[in-house]
Amino acid sequence: MSPRDLAQDLPPELAPSPAPRRVPTTWLLTLLMGLGPFSMQILIPSLPLLAGVFAVPYASAQMTLTVYLVGIALGQLIYGPLSDRFGRRPVLLVGLAVYALGSLAAFLAPSIGALAVARAAQAAGGCAGMVLTRAIIRDVFPRDQAASKVGFVMMGMTVAPMLAPLLGAELTALFGWRSTMLACVAFGAALTLLALRLPETLAVPQPLPGLSGIARAYLQLARIRSFRCYAAITTCTTGVFFAFMAGAPKVLMDGLNHTPRSYALAFMTISFAFGAGSFIAGRYSARLGLARMLKIGLLVSTLGALLGVAGQALLPLSLLIFYLPMTIVALGNGVSQPNAVTAAVSVKPQLAGTASGLVGALQMGFGAVMTLVTGALESGSGLPTAAVMAACAIGAQIGLHQVDRAQQQRG
Repeated sequence: MSPRDLAQDLPPELAPSPAPRRVPTTWLLTLLMGLGPFSMQILIPSLPLLAGVFAVPYASAQMTLTVYLVGIALGQLIYGPLSDRFGRRPVLLVGLAVYALGSLAAFLAPSIGALAVARAAQAAGGCAGMVLTRAIIRDVFPRDQAASKVGFVMMGMTVAPMLAPLLGAELTALFGWRSTMLACVAFGAALTLLALRLPETLAVPQPLPGLSGIARAYLQLARIRSFRCYAAITTCTTGVFFAFMAGAPKVLMDGLNHTPRSYALAFMTISFAFGAGSFIAGRYSARLGLARMLKIGLLVSTLGALLGVAGQALLPLSLLIFYLPMTIVALGNGVSQPNAVTAAVSVKPQLAGTASGLVGALQMGFGAVMTLVTGALESGSGLPTAAVMAACAIGAQIGLHQVDRAQQQRG
Protein backbone atom coordinates (compact mmCIF):
# COMPACT_ATOMS: atom_id res chain seq x y z
CA MET A 1 0.00 0.00 0.00
CA SER A 2 1.37 3.39 -0.95
CA PRO A 3 1.89 6.27 1.53
CA ARG A 4 -0.89 8.11 -0.26
CA ASP A 5 -3.30 5.21 0.34
CA LEU A 6 -2.27 5.12 4.01
CA ALA A 7 -2.99 8.84 4.34
CA GLN A 8 -6.44 8.34 2.83
CA ASP A 9 -7.22 5.65 5.43
CA LEU A 10 -6.41 7.94 8.36
CA PRO A 11 -9.23 9.55 10.35
CA PRO A 12 -9.98 13.09 9.04
CA GLU A 13 -8.46 14.82 12.06
CA LEU A 14 -5.16 12.96 11.57
CA ALA A 15 -4.90 13.35 7.82
CA PRO A 16 -1.88 15.43 6.73
CA SER A 17 -2.35 18.84 5.18
CA PRO A 18 -0.95 19.84 1.81
CA ALA A 19 2.61 21.18 1.67
CA PRO A 20 2.97 24.60 3.33
CA ARG A 21 2.26 27.63 1.16
CA ARG A 22 3.37 31.21 1.60
CA VAL A 23 3.28 31.95 5.34
CA PRO A 24 2.05 35.34 6.62
CA THR A 25 4.26 37.10 9.17
CA THR A 26 3.73 35.95 12.76
CA TRP A 27 3.62 39.46 14.24
CA LEU A 28 0.75 40.47 11.95
CA LEU A 29 -1.21 37.32 12.75
CA THR A 30 -0.65 38.06 16.44
CA LEU A 31 -2.02 41.59 16.10
CA LEU A 32 -5.06 40.34 14.20
CA MET A 33 -5.85 37.65 16.76
CA GLY A 34 -5.38 40.11 19.62
CA LEU A 35 -7.70 42.83 18.30
CA GLY A 36 -10.92 41.30 19.63
CA PRO A 37 -9.59 40.50 23.13
CA PHE A 38 -7.89 43.90 23.34
CA SER A 39 -11.08 45.77 22.54
CA MET A 40 -13.05 43.67 24.99
CA GLN A 41 -10.63 44.23 27.86
CA ILE A 42 -9.97 47.94 27.38
CA LEU A 43 -13.42 48.92 28.71
CA ILE A 44 -13.75 46.42 31.57
CA PRO A 45 -12.01 48.58 34.24
CA SER A 46 -14.55 51.32 33.45
CA LEU A 47 -17.67 49.20 34.05
CA PRO A 48 -18.35 50.54 37.57
CA LEU A 49 -17.74 54.06 36.23
CA LEU A 50 -20.15 53.54 33.30
CA ALA A 51 -22.88 52.58 35.76
CA GLY A 52 -22.45 55.95 37.46
CA VAL A 53 -22.07 57.99 34.26
CA PHE A 54 -25.24 56.63 32.69
CA ALA A 55 -27.08 56.27 36.04
CA VAL A 56 -27.80 52.56 35.55
CA PRO A 57 -27.24 49.47 37.75
CA TYR A 58 -23.90 47.69 37.52
CA ALA A 59 -25.62 44.76 35.81
CA SER A 60 -26.66 47.08 32.98
CA ALA A 61 -23.10 48.30 32.55
CA GLN A 62 -21.89 44.68 32.57
CA MET A 63 -24.24 43.98 29.67
CA THR A 64 -21.79 45.85 27.44
CA LEU A 65 -19.42 42.91 28.06
CA THR A 66 -22.09 40.26 27.53
CA VAL A 67 -23.29 41.88 24.30
CA TYR A 68 -19.70 42.16 23.12
CA LEU A 69 -19.32 38.40 23.52
CA VAL A 70 -22.58 37.81 21.64
CA GLY A 71 -21.28 40.01 18.82
CA ILE A 72 -18.09 37.94 18.64
CA ALA A 73 -20.09 34.71 18.62
CA LEU A 74 -22.41 35.76 15.80
CA GLY A 75 -19.61 37.31 13.77
CA GLN A 76 -17.54 34.14 13.84
CA LEU A 77 -20.48 32.10 12.56
CA ILE A 78 -20.47 34.29 9.45
CA TYR A 79 -16.77 34.86 8.78
CA GLY A 80 -15.71 31.22 8.84
CA PRO A 81 -17.93 29.93 6.01
CA LEU A 82 -17.51 33.11 3.96
CA SER A 83 -13.73 32.80 4.19
CA ASP A 84 -13.93 29.19 2.95
CA ARG A 85 -15.85 30.48 -0.08
CA PHE A 86 -14.29 33.86 -0.89
CA GLY A 87 -10.85 33.65 0.73
CA ARG A 88 -9.32 34.76 4.02
CA ARG A 89 -8.00 38.17 2.97
CA PRO A 90 -11.14 39.90 1.54
CA VAL A 91 -13.35 38.69 4.39
CA LEU A 92 -10.80 39.91 6.92
CA LEU A 93 -10.71 43.39 5.38
CA VAL A 94 -14.50 43.64 5.52
CA GLY A 95 -14.44 42.62 9.18
CA LEU A 96 -11.86 45.28 10.03
CA ALA A 97 -14.03 47.93 8.35
CA VAL A 98 -17.01 46.86 10.48
CA TYR A 99 -14.78 47.04 13.57
CA ALA A 100 -13.72 50.62 12.83
CA LEU A 101 -17.31 51.76 12.32
CA GLY A 102 -18.46 50.03 15.50
CA SER A 103 -15.65 51.64 17.50
CA LEU A 104 -16.62 55.08 16.19
CA ALA A 105 -20.25 54.46 17.15
CA ALA A 106 -19.17 53.41 20.64
CA PHE A 107 -17.14 56.61 21.00
CA LEU A 108 -20.24 58.67 20.14
CA ALA A 109 -22.76 56.58 22.13
CA PRO A 110 -25.26 58.79 24.04
CA SER A 111 -26.63 56.04 26.31
CA ILE A 112 -25.72 52.66 27.77
CA GLY A 113 -28.06 50.97 25.30
CA ALA A 114 -26.43 52.67 22.32
CA LEU A 115 -23.01 51.77 23.71
CA ALA A 116 -24.03 48.10 24.00
CA VAL A 117 -25.22 48.02 20.38
CA ALA A 118 -22.04 49.71 19.18
CA ARG A 119 -19.92 47.29 21.17
CA ALA A 120 -21.74 44.39 19.50
CA ALA A 121 -20.82 45.80 16.08
CA GLN A 122 -17.26 46.42 17.24
CA ALA A 123 -17.01 42.81 18.40
CA ALA A 124 -18.55 41.41 15.23
CA GLY A 125 -15.87 43.19 13.23
CA GLY A 126 -12.92 42.55 15.51
CA CYS A 127 -13.54 38.81 15.71
CA ALA A 128 -12.65 38.44 12.02
CA GLY A 129 -8.99 38.45 13.02
CA MET A 130 -9.56 35.70 15.60
CA VAL A 131 -11.36 33.41 13.15
CA LEU A 132 -9.20 33.95 10.12
CA THR A 133 -5.86 33.79 11.92
CA ARG A 134 -6.63 30.23 13.03
CA ALA A 135 -7.82 29.31 9.55
CA ILE A 136 -4.77 30.89 7.88
CA ILE A 137 -2.40 28.94 10.12
CA ARG A 138 -4.25 25.70 9.40
CA ASP A 139 -4.09 26.52 5.66
CA VAL A 140 -0.30 26.51 5.61
CA PHE A 141 0.74 23.99 8.29
CA PRO A 142 -0.04 20.33 9.10
CA ARG A 143 -1.89 19.63 12.34
CA ASP A 144 0.80 19.33 15.03
CA GLN A 145 2.87 22.16 13.52
CA ALA A 146 -0.29 24.27 13.37
CA ALA A 147 -0.82 23.68 17.10
CA SER A 148 2.69 24.97 17.77
CA LYS A 149 2.15 28.00 15.54
CA VAL A 150 -1.16 28.83 17.19
CA GLY A 151 0.59 28.51 20.55
CA PHE A 152 3.26 31.04 19.58
CA VAL A 153 0.66 33.44 18.14
CA MET A 154 -1.47 33.15 21.27
CA MET A 155 1.63 33.74 23.40
CA GLY A 156 2.21 37.03 21.60
CA MET A 157 -1.49 37.79 21.69
CA THR A 158 -1.45 37.82 25.50
CA VAL A 159 0.18 41.24 25.34
CA ALA A 160 -3.14 42.66 24.13
CA PRO A 161 -5.35 41.61 27.08
CA MET A 162 -2.43 42.24 29.43
CA LEU A 163 -2.01 45.88 28.42
CA ALA A 164 -5.61 46.68 27.48
CA PRO A 165 -7.05 46.97 31.03
CA LEU A 166 -4.11 49.12 32.15
CA LEU A 167 -4.34 51.32 29.07
CA GLY A 168 -8.09 51.58 29.54
CA ALA A 169 -7.76 52.54 33.20
CA GLU A 170 -5.14 55.20 32.44
CA LEU A 171 -7.02 56.67 29.47
CA THR A 172 -10.21 56.79 31.50
CA ALA A 173 -8.47 58.51 34.40
CA LEU A 174 -6.92 61.13 32.10
CA PHE A 175 -9.54 61.73 29.41
CA GLY A 176 -12.70 59.82 30.31
CA TRP A 177 -14.02 56.45 29.14
CA ARG A 178 -14.74 57.64 25.58
CA SER A 179 -11.02 57.94 24.93
CA THR A 180 -10.76 54.13 25.12
CA MET A 181 -13.13 53.79 22.17
CA LEU A 182 -11.26 56.46 20.24
CA ALA A 183 -8.09 54.43 20.75
CA CYS A 184 -9.90 51.44 19.23
CA VAL A 185 -10.77 53.52 16.16
CA ALA A 186 -7.09 54.37 15.69
CA PHE A 187 -5.96 50.76 16.19
CA GLY A 188 -8.55 49.49 13.74
CA ALA A 189 -7.47 51.92 11.04
CA ALA A 190 -3.79 51.05 11.49
CA LEU A 191 -4.44 47.32 11.44
CA THR A 192 -6.52 47.59 8.26
CA LEU A 193 -3.57 49.18 6.48
CA LEU A 194 -1.26 46.43 7.74
CA ALA A 195 -3.69 43.68 6.71
CA LEU A 196 -3.44 44.79 3.07
CA ARG A 197 -0.05 43.05 2.93
CA LEU A 198 -1.48 39.62 3.85
CA PRO A 199 -1.25 36.91 1.19
CA GLU A 200 -4.26 34.77 0.35
CA THR A 201 -3.77 31.28 1.83
CA LEU A 202 -6.98 29.51 0.83
CA ALA A 203 -5.96 26.89 -1.74
CA VAL A 204 -9.35 25.68 -3.00
CA PRO A 205 -12.53 27.74 -2.41
CA GLN A 206 -15.44 25.67 -1.13
CA PRO A 207 -18.90 26.10 -2.67
CA LEU A 208 -21.20 27.34 0.09
CA PRO A 209 -24.23 28.85 -1.66
CA GLY A 210 -26.40 31.01 0.58
CA LEU A 211 -27.57 30.32 4.10
CA SER A 212 -28.48 26.75 3.27
CA GLY A 213 -24.89 26.03 2.25
CA ILE A 214 -23.55 27.55 5.45
CA ALA A 215 -26.02 25.52 7.49
CA ARG A 216 -24.99 22.32 5.70
CA ALA A 217 -21.32 23.02 6.43
CA TYR A 218 -22.08 23.45 10.12
CA LEU A 219 -24.14 20.26 10.12
CA GLN A 220 -21.25 18.36 8.54
CA LEU A 221 -19.05 19.39 11.43
CA ALA A 222 -21.68 18.84 14.10
CA ARG A 223 -22.12 15.22 12.99
CA ILE A 224 -18.45 14.46 13.67
CA ARG A 225 -18.08 13.25 17.25
CA SER A 226 -14.45 14.31 17.63
CA PHE A 227 -15.32 17.86 16.55
CA ARG A 228 -18.08 18.03 19.15
CA CYS A 229 -15.70 16.85 21.86
CA TYR A 230 -12.88 19.24 20.99
CA ALA A 231 -15.36 22.12 20.65
CA ALA A 232 -16.75 21.31 24.11
CA ILE A 233 -13.25 21.39 25.58
CA THR A 234 -12.42 24.80 24.11
CA THR A 235 -15.84 26.15 25.07
CA CYS A 236 -15.62 25.07 28.69
CA THR A 237 -12.04 26.26 29.21
CA THR A 238 -13.04 29.63 27.75
CA GLY A 239 -16.01 29.69 30.13
CA VAL A 240 -13.59 29.50 33.07
CA PHE A 241 -11.90 32.68 31.89
CA PHE A 242 -15.08 34.65 31.23
CA ALA A 243 -16.59 33.65 34.56
CA PHE A 244 -13.53 35.11 36.24
CA MET A 245 -13.56 38.22 34.08
CA ALA A 246 -17.20 38.92 34.92
CA GLY A 247 -16.75 38.50 38.65
CA ALA A 248 -13.31 40.03 39.17
CA PRO A 249 -14.22 43.75 38.86
CA LYS A 250 -16.98 43.40 41.46
CA VAL A 251 -14.81 41.36 43.82
CA LEU A 252 -11.89 43.76 43.62
CA MET A 253 -13.78 47.05 43.66
CA ASP A 254 -16.71 46.15 45.93
CA GLY A 255 -15.33 43.29 48.00
CA LEU A 256 -11.74 44.51 48.41
CA ASN A 257 -12.12 48.26 47.68
CA HIS A 258 -9.44 48.32 44.99
CA THR A 259 -9.28 50.77 42.08
CA PRO A 260 -9.60 50.02 38.33
CA ARG A 261 -5.83 50.45 38.09
CA SER A 262 -5.32 47.68 40.67
CA TYR A 263 -7.58 45.40 38.64
CA ALA A 264 -5.58 46.13 35.50
CA LEU A 265 -2.22 45.51 37.17
CA ALA A 266 -3.38 42.29 38.83
CA PHE A 267 -4.80 41.05 35.53
CA MET A 268 -1.34 41.28 33.99
CA THR A 269 -0.26 38.26 36.05
CA ILE A 270 -2.98 36.20 34.37
CA SER A 271 -1.86 37.34 30.93
CA PHE A 272 1.74 36.45 31.76
CA ALA A 273 0.64 32.98 32.87
CA PHE A 274 -1.42 32.42 29.74
CA GLY A 275 1.52 33.60 27.63
CA ALA A 276 3.81 31.16 29.41
CA GLY A 277 1.39 28.31 28.77
CA SER A 278 1.09 29.29 25.11
CA PHE A 279 4.88 29.33 24.84
CA ILE A 280 5.00 25.81 26.24
CA ALA A 281 2.36 24.74 23.70
CA GLY A 282 4.32 26.36 20.90
CA ARG A 283 7.58 24.77 22.01
CA TYR A 284 6.43 21.22 22.72
CA SER A 285 3.17 20.46 20.86
CA ALA A 286 4.93 19.32 17.69
CA ARG A 287 7.39 17.26 19.76
CA LEU A 288 5.08 15.65 22.33
CA GLY A 289 1.91 15.57 20.25
CA LEU A 290 -1.37 17.40 20.47
CA ALA A 291 -3.22 14.83 22.60
CA ARG A 292 -0.61 14.71 25.38
CA MET A 293 -0.30 18.50 25.59
CA LEU A 294 -4.07 18.85 25.73
CA LYS A 295 -4.30 16.49 28.70
CA ILE A 296 -1.51 18.27 30.56
CA GLY A 297 -3.08 21.69 30.04
CA LEU A 298 -6.53 20.59 31.16
CA LEU A 299 -5.13 18.93 34.28
CA VAL A 300 -3.39 22.15 35.32
CA SER A 301 -6.51 24.26 34.61
CA THR A 302 -8.80 21.97 36.57
CA LEU A 303 -6.47 21.90 39.58
CA GLY A 304 -6.33 25.71 39.53
CA ALA A 305 -10.12 26.03 39.38
CA LEU A 306 -10.63 23.59 42.26
CA LEU A 307 -7.98 25.42 44.27
CA GLY A 308 -9.99 28.60 43.73
CA VAL A 309 -13.10 27.07 45.27
CA ALA A 310 -11.13 25.81 48.27
CA GLY A 311 -9.39 29.16 48.76
CA GLN A 312 -12.53 31.27 48.61
CA ALA A 313 -14.44 28.87 50.88
CA LEU A 314 -11.78 28.36 53.55
CA LEU A 315 -9.60 31.50 53.61
CA PRO A 316 -10.24 35.23 54.06
CA LEU A 317 -10.76 37.09 50.79
CA SER A 318 -7.61 38.76 49.51
CA LEU A 319 -6.08 39.75 46.19
CA LEU A 320 -3.63 36.83 46.32
CA ILE A 321 -6.22 34.20 47.24
CA PHE A 322 -8.53 35.41 44.47
CA TYR A 323 -5.95 35.79 41.68
CA LEU A 324 -3.53 32.92 42.31
CA PRO A 325 -5.94 30.11 41.27
CA MET A 326 -6.85 31.97 38.06
CA THR A 327 -3.15 32.40 37.31
CA ILE A 328 -2.76 28.61 37.47
CA VAL A 329 -5.86 28.19 35.30
CA ALA A 330 -4.43 30.64 32.76
CA LEU A 331 -1.19 28.65 32.57
CA GLY A 332 -3.13 25.47 31.84
CA ASN A 333 -5.40 27.21 29.34
CA GLY A 334 -2.36 28.53 27.52
CA VAL A 335 -1.23 24.94 27.01
CA SER A 336 -4.62 23.39 26.21
CA GLN A 337 -6.32 26.04 24.07
CA PRO A 338 -3.96 26.00 21.03
CA ASN A 339 -4.10 22.21 20.93
CA ALA A 340 -7.86 21.93 21.40
CA VAL A 341 -8.60 24.61 18.80
CA THR A 342 -6.17 23.09 16.30
CA ALA A 343 -7.70 19.64 16.81
CA ALA A 344 -11.18 21.04 16.20
CA VAL A 345 -10.29 22.88 12.98
CA SER A 346 -8.31 19.85 11.75
CA VAL A 347 -11.25 17.46 11.87
CA LYS A 348 -12.22 18.51 8.33
CA PRO A 349 -9.34 20.61 6.93
CA GLN A 350 -11.22 21.75 3.81
CA LEU A 351 -13.70 23.49 6.15
CA ALA A 352 -11.07 24.94 8.48
CA GLY A 353 -12.57 28.42 8.29
CA THR A 354 -16.07 27.17 9.05
CA ALA A 355 -14.77 25.05 11.92
CA SER A 356 -12.79 27.98 13.31
CA GLY A 357 -15.85 30.20 13.17
CA LEU A 358 -18.11 27.64 14.81
CA VAL A 359 -15.64 26.90 17.60
CA GLY A 360 -15.14 30.61 18.22
CA ALA A 361 -18.88 31.25 18.26
CA LEU A 362 -19.43 28.46 20.77
CA GLN A 363 -16.63 29.83 22.95
CA MET A 364 -17.99 33.35 23.02
CA GLY A 365 -21.64 32.34 23.26
CA PHE A 366 -20.90 30.14 26.25
CA GLY A 367 -18.67 32.86 27.66
CA ALA A 368 -21.56 35.33 27.42
CA VAL A 369 -23.78 32.95 29.37
CA MET A 370 -21.09 32.55 32.02
CA THR A 371 -20.82 36.34 32.42
CA LEU A 372 -24.57 36.50 33.06
CA VAL A 373 -24.48 33.60 35.53
CA THR A 374 -21.47 34.97 37.40
CA GLY A 375 -22.84 38.51 37.39
CA ALA A 376 -26.12 37.29 38.88
CA LEU A 377 -24.44 35.22 41.59
CA GLU A 378 -21.40 37.29 42.55
CA SER A 379 -21.89 39.62 45.53
CA GLY A 380 -18.24 40.49 46.07
CA SER A 381 -17.18 37.43 48.11
CA GLY A 382 -15.41 35.65 45.23
CA LEU A 383 -16.90 32.22 45.99
CA PRO A 384 -19.63 32.28 43.30
CA THR A 385 -17.04 33.20 40.69
CA ALA A 386 -14.78 30.36 41.79
CA ALA A 387 -17.69 27.88 41.74
CA VAL A 388 -18.68 28.77 38.17
CA MET A 389 -15.04 28.47 37.09
CA ALA A 390 -14.75 25.00 38.65
CA ALA A 391 -17.96 23.83 36.97
CA CYS A 392 -16.60 24.90 33.57
CA ALA A 393 -13.27 23.14 34.20
CA ILE A 394 -15.06 19.91 35.07
CA GLY A 395 -17.06 20.24 31.84
CA ALA A 396 -13.78 20.39 29.90
CA GLN A 397 -12.61 17.21 31.61
CA ILE A 398 -15.83 15.47 30.55
CA GLY A 399 -15.15 16.54 26.96
CA LEU A 400 -11.63 15.12 27.16
CA HIS A 401 -12.99 11.84 28.52
CA GLN A 402 -15.32 11.64 25.51
CA VAL A 403 -12.38 12.17 23.16
CA ASP A 404 -10.54 9.26 24.79
CA ARG A 405 -13.62 7.03 24.52
CA ALA A 406 -14.06 7.87 20.84
CA GLN A 407 -10.44 7.02 20.12
CA GLN A 408 -10.68 3.72 21.99
CA GLN A 409 -13.81 2.75 20.06
CA ARG A 410 -12.16 3.67 16.77
CA GLY A 411 -9.04 1.71 17.73
